Amino acid sequence: MSQAIFTFGDSIFDAGNNHFNENCTAQADFPPYGSSYFHYPTGRFTNGRTVVDFISQFIGIDLQKPYLQAHLEVVNGSRKDYPSNGINFASAGSGVLRETNKDLGVIPIQDQLQQFQTLVQRNQIDKKLVQQSFFFFESGSNDIFNYFLPFDTPTLDPDAYVQAMLTEVKDFIDQIYKLGARRIGLFSLGPVGCVPARTLLPNAPVDRCFGKMNRMVKNYNMGLESLVKDMPIRYPGAVGVYGAVYDIVQRFRAIPTRYGFSNTSSACCGDGTLGGMVQCGKDGYKICQNPNEFLFWDYFHPSEHTYKLISKALWGGGRSPIRPINLKTLANITVNYS
Repeated sequence: MSQAIFTFGDSIFDAGNNHFNENCTAQADFPPYGSSYFHYPTGRFTNGRTVVDFISQFIGIDLQKPYLQAHLEVVNGSRKDYPSNGINFASAGSGVLRETNKDLGVIPIQDQLQQFQTLVQRNQIDKKLVQQSFFFFESGSNDIFNYFLPFDTPTLDPDAYVQAMLTEVKDFIDQIYKLGARRIGLFSLGPVGCVPARTLLPNAPVDRCFGKMNRMVKNYNMGLESLVKDMPIRYPGAVGVYGAVYDIVQRFRAIPTRYGFSNTSSACCGDGTLGGMVQCGKDGYKICQNPNEFLFWDYFHPSEHTYKLISKALWGGGRSPIRPINLKTLANITVNYS
């Protein structure tokens, strides 16, 4: 049984790394973030738990600390070792391309990998633990969203841009495999073209999702799934799964009432069109009465209710939400270490 989770990615997974990163301006460490579950802001970009938090609870382990917090505690002597239940390296606003949101001081996936690599090389994480652990990866929505920003003309066409992204992901998997990762979960992006923050983009429609953006997302997701399909050949002894988060979320949007949603288009917390013009908690924001009925908590991120439903589908679902096996099965299988 996997007893630890190592997490890499962006704000969908960030458990507070950016809060401990003094040079970083992408933050959610103020109210009303965290208000529904923790009852204080933790640096998570939602009102409660994320998918990784729910999966940890399903396994029965404590929630992972952000790497920068654990690192600080080890350095200042308030804890002896790095935690044995895994570490969260995710940084909100980061992408798979090193340049994405560099000006915000975020930690790109390459540097998250470097942080993990250093711990393994210095024997600060037990190699056996690494082989038994889950490795979760989710990143790319910031790269794709930024592709459509008005002041940043991309040099690549959409297909070439997505290919450049997938090259970085492949490289990332090569490296974590070399460091001992054997249970690897790649999670697709959700429908980024449907986030309320699209109202900040000059050419995006407001009455429907942004088709051009979702096309890039689907293209990237297909690439992620082929990486998973290639894993048995490329990485002997590793087992990879692909979490089809895009399809799960589109199902919530198609039949919202079945899943307890009364609103699948606007942010619960924010202001302006779709609640997409102002970040939750910033000047002039408004908040809804019933966050659990909203698909989106803020202009970019799902609510805890959405995350909980996604987590259940990934943990115990059939082959349409997660394939070839679900996370519960992946947690329990014996992986052969070559």
